[in-house]
Amino acid sequence: MAQPAGPPAGYPSHNGAGQQPYSNGPVQNQLMHSPDSQGYSPSVPGLYSHQTPAKVPPRPSLGQYNYSGSQNVSQLNSFQGPGQTVNRPPLAPFSGSPVQQTGPAPQVLLPPLQNSAAISSAGSFPPGATPPVLSNWQYSQAPTSQPLGFQTSHLAHVTGTGSPQPPSSLSGNTNPPGSYQYAASPGGPPLQNSYMKPGSVPPPVTQPLTPLHPPARPPLGPPPVSGPPLIRPSTMTAGPPNTQPVINSTASREGDATSAASDGAAVQNSYDALEGGGLTATPHPPAPPNVKMNRNVGYSYPALPPGYQNTSVPGAPGMQASALQYPDGSKHFHQPALGTNHLSASMGALNLQQEGLRPVNLLQERNILPTTLLKAPVPNLHEDIQKLNCNPELFRCTLTNIPQTQALLNKAKLPLGLLLHPFKDLSQLPVVTSSTIVRCRSCRTYINPFVSFLDQRRWKCNLCYRVNDVPEEFMYNPVTRVYGEPHKRPEVQNATIEFMAPSEYMLRPPQPPVYLFVFDVSHNAIETGYLNTVCQTLLDNLDLLPGNTRTKIGFITFDSTIHFYSLQEGLSQPQMLIVSDIEDVFIPMPENLLVNLNENKELIQDLLKALPQMFTKSLETQSALGPALQAAFKLMSPTGGRISVFQTQLPSVGMGALKSREEPNQRATAKDIHLTPSTDFYKKLALDCSGQQVAVDLFLLSGQYSDLASLGCISRYSAGSVYYYQSYHHKHNPVQVEKLQKELKRYLTRKIGFEAVMRIRCTKGLSIHTFHGNFFVRSTDLLSLPNVNPDAGYAVQMSVEESLTDMQVVSFQSALLYTSSKGERRIRVHTMCLPVVTTLSDVYLGADVQAITGLLANMAVDRSVSATLSDARDALVNAVIDSLAAYRSAVLSVQQPGLTAPSSLRLFPLYVLALLKQKAFQTGTSTRLDERIFTMCQVKNQPLVYLMLMTHPSLYRVDNLTDEGALNINDRTIPQPPLLQLSVEKLSRDGAYLMDAGSVMFLWIGKNCGQSFISQVLGVPNYGSIPQNMTHLPELDTAESTRTIAFISWLREQRPFFPILYIIKDDSPLKSSFLQNMIEDRTESALSYYEFLLHIQQQVNK
Repeated sequence: MAQPAGPPAGYPSHNGAGQQPYSNGPVQNQLMHSPDSQGYSPSVPGLYSHQTPAKVPPRPSLGQYNYSGSQNVSQLNSFQGPGQTVNRPPLAPFSGSPVQQTGPAPQVLLPPLQNSAAISSAGSFPPGATPPVLSNWQYSQAPTSQPLGFQTSHLAHVTGTGSPQPPSSLSGNTNPPGSYQYAASPGGPPLQNSYMKPGSVPPPVTQPLTPLHPPARPPLGPPPVSGPPLIRPSTMTAGPPNTQPVINSTASREGDATSAASDGAAVQNSYDALEGGGLTATPHPPAPPNVKMNRNVGYSYPALPPGYQNTSVPGAPGMQASALQYPDGSKHFHQPALGTNHLSASMGALNLQQEGLRPVNLLQERNILPTTLLKAPVPNLHEDIQKLNCNPELFRCTLTNIPQTQALLNKAKLPLGLLLHPFKDLSQLPVVTSSTIVRCRSCRTYINPFVSFLDQRRWKCNLCYRVNDVPEEFMYNPVTRVYGEPHKRPEVQNATIEFMAPSEYMLRPPQPPVYLFVFDVSHNAIETGYLNTVCQTLLDNLDLLPGNTRTKIGFITFDSTIHFYSLQEGLSQPQMLIVSDIEDVFIPMPENLLVNLNENKELIQDLLKALPQMFTKSLETQSALGPALQAAFKLMSPTGGRISVFQTQLPSVGMGALKSREEPNQRATAKDIHLTPSTDFYKKLALDCSGQQVAVDLFLLSGQYSDLASLGCISRYSAGSVYYYQSYHHKHNPVQVEKLQKELKRYLTRKIGFEAVMRIRCTKGLSIHTFHGNFFVRSTDLLSLPNVNPDAGYAVQMSVEESLTDMQVVSFQSALLYTSSKGERRIRVHTMCLPVVTTLSDVYLGADVQAITGLLANMAVDRSVSATLSDARDALVNAVIDSLAAYRSAVLSVQQPGLTAPSSLRLFPLYVLALLKQKAFQTGTSTRLDERIFTMCQVKNQPLVYLMLMTHPSLYRVDNLTDEGALNINDRTIPQPPLLQLSVEKLSRDGAYLMDAGSVMFLWIGKNCGQSFISQVLGVPNYGSIPQNMTHLPELDTAESTRTIAFISWLREQRPFFPILYIIKDDSPLKSSFLQNMIEDRTESALSYYEFLLHIQQQVNK
């Protein structure tokens, strides 16, 4: 297949080229970007002049999380963090009096303002207020008194009591306009319907449509202008107790921020504010009561009046001043009303409804599984809007038709939430460099394809409906080189876009990439042989670590003592420094332990070559993991960065020492299993790390119980990742060696973002209340991500706080502010638009069954930890019963025998049964506790596509692959066999079947499989010659071998982890694992799919 054309000359690549496919490329704009070699110099243009001393203790302030005990920290005592339940009040005009400050007034650097902006509440809690802990599994608004049990309903949202307060916010920067570039980034399929080709002209704007419901009053005029506003102290969720406050130097501007005091002694810093402003402005006056506003979506307006046509750039010859005088609102520009009411003609809505709502009798229709991978449903929007919508691989909602009221949502008995993959590797990503990032002055939403332009000079926010002025710089479109077409700029043509952030999005110069590796070198660790693999993989990929000339690296090893390695210039070999006092860890010679990678490469290579042999004779069996992590934290605190820790056993000495809690006899029961941490040491340390922009990734390589429930907290709350290699041994389990090599290479070389924060905004009336993933929630709706990686997924639960009356569509926007490995501050924004519906049948019509399953899986993990595994299993079953019962009673006009589901939910019972049989939630089968916890970690941290593959594997017949319907990728032909149902009745002894279960693959060879497949693919003469432990296919010069290897390689390339391939026969010991993934069949401990349907039917008909 022909390669797509590269970006035009002068347009940089987003992810570097050549040898660094995942590192962010440079953007040439000297006004904004300092050279890669810059240090933390205050003279760098565009950056703050003050410096933050690394060791100066700051004054406690309202902007920091305070460990003095005055705040309520009850949420920190449970394993609820990234599923923390917080309440974000809906966006609304703020009309109350300013909050009185109760602490020291924050000192703020005020950037120049063009004019004051009106602000409405982004929602937060007053100082001292504690967000209510919500009941995630109740549908009714009022708390239910029902005991936890089989009939528990789920998903309640209790409205919070905190009063909304106005956020402080920064106005746009007034520098001259810059340029913008498109950047192509390798890795991953191109996004459909979202991006223009690099350098191409945006698609032409379609002729506007006559609005169905003209607005009842003229659009709002320009916002009022007022004097300097009050600064309010911001609030944050409490951090861990008994710890010193930290200097947090995140480059921070996500909504409202206070910057550093000019004396440099301390930083006043609000996490409620990253990627946004610094000043609060006067509240925008609310719209008059009883006036109905028609809220339309669109990015275009009708043909321009004569004064707008063919205008040249200001200052060009022949430009008349009168041409810049625009209407002040007296003349209304009609907007296309692109909502659900407009759809029947262009979308064939009747056909859609017939298919999506077609009743399916699940007990009669057995072949409901599609033969190709299930795609996300397409929202029922006008095609002009839908083609601009966000790719569902990045941003997906459980309901593509949003219910107008919470009462309607409650009736549907379906969860409302979002699933995100915000930092995914993209093959095409528009990157904009401009001195002005256009955002709503009220709610700080970034301008996007779903805003409305009232005229050339004003746009209406699609989240809070505030009318904003279009900045002068935004009037010029550098792609078309036309002035006066703001609706054609790339920001308004792409639902996914990346901005190069100017200096007001920073509180310090962007941090350098810093990587610290912490190795367990106890006798047990050396015995596994993992150090050889890790050190060799690091040596091979040292030049591919994402970074620049400032990249730093360091190493710590530990057993019962901690060993540091000085890599000072001038040394002939690395120098080991041993600290044996693990009760009070200190850092010897801190200036030589983290060193510049490029300047000290030879010493680093020498150390990596020597490390595996240094401890071969060690008899030290103890493990001081806690003190080693404390030392690593102290070493990394001044800069932030990434700690990669390798552990092989239960920590046994020093802080964080643990005792075994697993009882092997209890592995198959749902009672008394320890899913909660046994100590809060690792959680507290993770929160300290998060405060200093340090993330910790844990690699657990262990054959024995290591209490992952406790150890995993170090990654969970610091936005790290967990990798688990059960029974790793270089000789006894060699297949794990290849898995570690492949996954470690991806881990070391993939793109990385540092000192990141993410905020999700939604249209006024909707509310986000619970987050899932690996992070810490700072303030009510801001996720702290010291590191962000392209393989992490997130989920949020939502509710409808206010009726969405008169709204045809609602929008959701995620904004991720991060520092690239090249030292650039960037903001990646995704925006999604969905229609609002008023009937229950339309809610079911738009149900996204995979997204619903993914969100329920996240909620079930939280339920397992906060209550019991049995409660979580019951709640999953009840989710199916409740939704199908509601559909039967409220939507079906004629009651039919059997178990009826709408076509959109026909796979819901199957997917929930698959969840019940997954290692995270299964009972009756012996499952190691660490393995169960690791699967729960994956549920919380995997993007939806991988989570679904782990939950419901894909089964293909591969002994008869053909080129019919094959894909052609890079001159390779990839066969596309149909998917089969997960039941042994679909297997034939004459065939060979590949099961793709995400992190593992099985190739099952039938006893009577054709001789040609056995010889031409497996390379053995007959069935009896197939070895027992075969894990690789030989590369043979046959068409069958080429096709089979191409198909398996293509499947492996689709994911960031490496699935081992096990080739199994009827007498193979792994056959039981293969059969356990046959979801539709009965096992000793679980129902078959048909039996499960009968159980659901019995409950629905009660």
